[in-house]
Amino acid sequence: MAEKVGYIHKSYGTTATLFAIVCLLTVATRFYKVEEPDHVCWDETHFGKMASWYINRTFFFDVHPPLGKMLIGLSGYLTGYDGTFAFDKPGDKYENASYVGMRLFCTSLGASVVPMAFLTVNQMTSSPTAALFSSLLILFDVGLITLTQYILLDPILLCFMMGSILGAIKVSYNTTDEFSPRWWIWLIFTGTMLACCCSVKFVGLFVVLLVGLITIADLWNILGDLTKPVVDAVKHLFARAICLIALPICLYICFFYIHLTVLNRSGNGDGFYSSAFQSQLIGNSLYNASMPHQVAFGAVITLKNQRAGGGYLHSHFHLYPDGMGARQQQITTYTHKDDNNKWMIKKYNAEELSEGEIVCSGDLVRLEHVATRRNLHSHKEQAPITKKHFQVTGYGENGTGDANDVWRILIKGAKDGTEVTAVTAKLKLVHYLQSCVLTTTGKQLPKWAYEQQEVSCSANLRDAYALWNVEENIYDKLPNVNFEVYAPSFWERFLESHAVMFQGNAGLKPKEGEITSRPWQWPINYRGQFFSGAQYRIYLLGNPVIWWSNLLFIALFLIIFFVNAVKQERGYFKSFSEPNKMKLKACAWLFLGWLLHYVPFWAMGRVLYFHHYFPALLFSSMLTGILMDYILDQFPKLFHEQHTHFVYHTCIGIFLSVVLYSFYLFAPLAYGMNGPSSNEPNSTMHGLKWMETWEF
Repeated sequence: MAEKVGYIHKSYGTTATLFAIVCLLTVATRFYKVEEPDHVCWDETHFGKMASWYINRTFFFDVHPPLGKMLIGLSGYLTGYDGTFAFDKPGDKYENASYVGMRLFCTSLGASVVPMAFLTVNQMTSSPTAALFSSLLILFDVGLITLTQYILLDPILLCFMMGSILGAIKVSYNTTDEFSPRWWIWLIFTGTMLACCCSVKFVGLFVVLLVGLITIADLWNILGDLTKPVVDAVKHLFARAICLIALPICLYICFFYIHLTVLNRSGNGDGFYSSAFQSQLIGNSLYNASMPHQVAFGAVITLKNQRAGGGYLHSHFHLYPDGMGARQQQITTYTHKDDNNKWMIKKYNAEELSEGEIVCSGDLVRLEHVATRRNLHSHKEQAPITKKHFQVTGYGENGTGDANDVWRILIKGAKDGTEVTAVTAKLKLVHYLQSCVLTTTGKQLPKWAYEQQEVSCSANLRDAYALWNVEENIYDKLPNVNFEVYAPSFWERFLESHAVMFQGNAGLKPKEGEITSRPWQWPINYRGQFFSGAQYRIYLLGNPVIWWSNLLFIALFLIIFFVNAVKQERGYFKSFSEPNKMKLKACAWLFLGWLLHYVPFWAMGRVLYFHHYFPALLFSSMLTGILMDYILDQFPKLFHEQHTHFVYHTCIGIFLSVVLYSFYLFAPLAYGMNGPSSNEPNSTMHGLKWMETWEF
C-alpha cells in the first residue's frame, strides 16, 4: 500500500520517478557549457598547476591535504592531459591542452550533490515532497553551478561532504537490518567519505563533528532501547569505532603516503620543509648530497629557520626604506633556494682562520653575507613590523663592520663546547651586545622587501621561532658525509607536512587587489566573485531568491521549534505526529549542520572568501525544503477541506515557478555573459543588479 504524505503518494514508484527527474535536470544544468570558457578561470590557475605537478611528480607546497589535487591530476592523466600547460594566470587560453577531462571530473562530483541531497532528505523525512523541494533548491542555485563546473577542490569537497551525511543518515535511521551486509556497506561508505572529505580540505572536520554527533545520538537511543540487550549497544559502539574512526584515519594516512611517494622530485615548494625532508627529493641540492657533518670557521652555510614552513636567512642589495629603522641592508627569510641565502661563518675577532677549526656552542661569531660582503647586524632600532623587537640589518663593507655584528652561537639542549653540526643541531644566535635572539616573526613584509618574511632580534631568549639549523655546509677541508644519514621516516615527513600546512593556513593573507569577504556577508549574498573577467564573464553569485529564502526559513524554523516546544510543555498536545516529528528532527540536524559549517569562520584569523559558505548553503537549502513541506502539511488545519487541495497545489506551483524563473534570470552568471556590464543601462543584466555590491 502507498502511504499518502501531503498530496504526493509515498511509494517506491513515485519516489523513483521524482529522483529520475532530479537526476536528468542535474545533468542538463551541470554539464551545459562545461567546456566554456576555453581559458583558465579563477583558481584553476592553482589546482590545474598542481595537477600538472602530480603528473610530473614535482613536489610543491599547498595549505590543503592532497586527495582532491591527486584526483584532479589522475583525471587529467586518464583523459589525455600531459602536464605541460603552465596555468600561469586566469585568462590564459588552453589552446591544445586537454583540460575538458579535468573539468568533467570535477563537474561530475559536484553534480552528485543534488541526487545525494534528494536521498538524504527522503531518508530523514520519508517525504518525497520534501526531498524534491530540497534538491531543487540546490539544483537551481546558479552559484553552486558556477562553483562545480571548474577545476577546483570545492566540487570534490561538496561531493564527499554530502556523501558523509547520506551515509550517516542511512546508518542511523535504521532502514536496513543491523549488522547485515548492506548495513556494513553503508557504515564503511560513511567512514570512507569522511576520510575523503578531510583529505581534500581541513574544513571537512566540520562534517566529521556533525556525523560524530549523529552517531552519539544514535548510540544513546540504542542504549535506551530496553527491548535490546546492552551487549547490542556495545557491538554498535565497536562497529562505529572501527568504521568511523579507525578506517578514516587509516585511509587519510594512506592518501598522504601516496602523495609523498608520487611527489619525489624537487619543486618550488621545497624551501617550506626541513633540510632532512628536502634530502629525499630528486633534483634537490641536498638529494644524495655530500657535505661535512661538522661546521668549521670559514664554511659557507645556509641557515634555515625551524618553524613550520620557515625560510632561509636571506639578504640582498636593497636597503630598508625611510621610517623603517636604520637605512641599512635588508635581512629577511625567503622560502626558496637562492645564492642570497649563503653566509660565511667567521670568528668574531680574527680574519685569518685556523684550518678545520670547528664551531662550538658558546662561540662568538660573525656571519658575512657572501653576495654583498655585509655582516649580520642588530642594534637598538625598532624592527619594521614587530616594534617590540630590534631591527636586524646587513652592515659594513667587505666583511668589516662593528661590535654590533657579533653573535653568540648556542645549541639547544647542549653544553658550551659541543660541536655545531649541519642539519641536526638546533641553533640560537644571541646578539652579544643587545642580548636578543635572532628570530623570524612570520609576518610578511611589504613590496619594498619583495613580500618576504620579517627577521628581527627578540629580547625573549626563549622565542619559539628563534631556532635555526645549518642546511648547506660548504667547506672542502673536512670529510663529507652523505645526506642519507639525515633521511626522515614516513611518519616524520607526515607530521612535518601537517605542521607546514597548519602554519600556511594560519598565515594566509590577501594578495594586493584581491577581493575577500567576511562571514556576515555570505548568507545575504552581499558580493560575488569573478571567475572570468574577460569578454566572456563568469560571476560566482548565489541565486538571491533561494539564498534569501533560506535565511527566512532558518528564522521560521527557530520560531516554529520554540512555539511547538512551549505548546508541548504547556500540554496543548502530548506529542507530535510521526511525519511532523521526523521533519522537525531533520530540520534540527540540518540547522546544526549549517551552524557547524558557518559559525567557525567568524573565529578564523586567516583570509576568507565567498566560496567558503557553500557547504553551509547545502544544509540551509535542505532545511528550507523540509520546512516548506512541513508548513504545506499544516494546510488541512488552516483551510476548509474543499479548499486545501487547491491552496496546496497553488503554493507548490508558485514555489516551482519562482525558483525556475529566478534561475532563468540569473543563469547567465554561471553560463557566461557577453556585452556591457550590469552598470551600463543598455546591459541585458542591468535590471538584475539588485544590490550595489554586485559587480557583474
